[in-house]
Amino acid sequence: MPARTAQAIWNGSLTEGTGTLTTATGALNGPYDWRARAEDGTHTNPEELIAAAHAGCFNMAFSHILGGAGFTPTRLETKAVVHLEKTDGGFAITKIDLHTQGEVPGLDQAAFLEHATAAKTGCPVSKALAGTEITLEATLVETATA
Repeated sequence: MPARTAQAIWNGSLTEGTGTLTTATGALNGPYDWRARAEDGTHTNPEELIAAAHAGCFNMAFSHILGGAGFTPTRLETKAVVHLEKTDGGFAITKIDLHTQGEVPGLDQAAFLEHATAAKTGCPVSKALAGTEITLEATLVETATA
C-alpha cells in the first residue's frame, strides 16, 4: 500500500499566525490556525482532521467486519469528538468519543455493538491513537420497510 502525504505551512506566531494544510490528492487545501483550535475559529485544526480521519477509518473497518460476518450495512454514520485539553505537561488530546449508528438488515443491537467494538479496536487510526482513551456509543437503527 502506498504511503500518504500531507503538507503544512505555518506563518507567524502561534496565536496570531495562520497556516495552510494540503493533501497530496488535493482533497484538502485550506487554512488552519490557533483560533480554530482554542476558540471558535472558521478554519480547520489538527483535532478536527483527526476526528474526520478516525470517523472515516472506523466506518471502513466496521463495514469490513460486518461484511466478514455476512452483513451488508445500508448506512453507517459516525461522529468522532476529539478532546484537546491543557494538562500539566501542556496541551494533549485526552479522549476521543466515537458515536456511531447504522442500518444493518438482519442484525440485532448486541451483535451491532460487538462488531462496532471490534472496529474501534481494529481500525488503523484507533491503533495509531492507542495512547488516547477512545469511547464508543453504538446504536442500531431499524431498517425501514417498504
